[in-house]
Amino acid sequence: MMLRAYRPADLPILYEIDQACFPAGVSYFKDELAAFIAHRNSRTWVAEADGEIVGFLVANGARARGVHIITIDVVAAWRRRQVGSALMDAADAWARARRSASVSLEVAEDNLAAQRFYAERGYQPVGRAENYYANGQSALLLRRPL
Repeated sequence: MMLRAYRPADLPILYEIDQACFPAGVSYFKDELAAFIAHRNSRTWVAEADGEIVGFLVANGARARGVHIITIDVVAAWRRRQVGSALMDAADAWARARRSASVSLEVAEDNLAAQRFYAERGYQPVGRAENYYANGQSALLLRRPL
């Protein structure tokens, strides 16, 4: 498995992965995903294995004091194989290079596996957002100081 920078031709596959990883109302519309990726302060890393995309992460550095993880998606067959960790490590390195004070993200309240993954990486809850997702689900707000 290797990480590489996003290429515009990746968008259809990234969108399919996002739709498979998250339920409707949590996953992004294709235009939303494209806009997050294209934002001038964003970076997107793509994980590839055997010529196939197995995961990706979109982060935005527009916040004054920190980097915000927009989404991290890993194909089901590649979970628990260090893909997510490699993607998060890349975002952390970018945040440190930017001299960011922290990295933040949101996670659905019922996504316990993701919450455990983030807790193992040092993320702490700093709040809760009611009706955060389009399907009405609330999110936990997590942050990790650098």
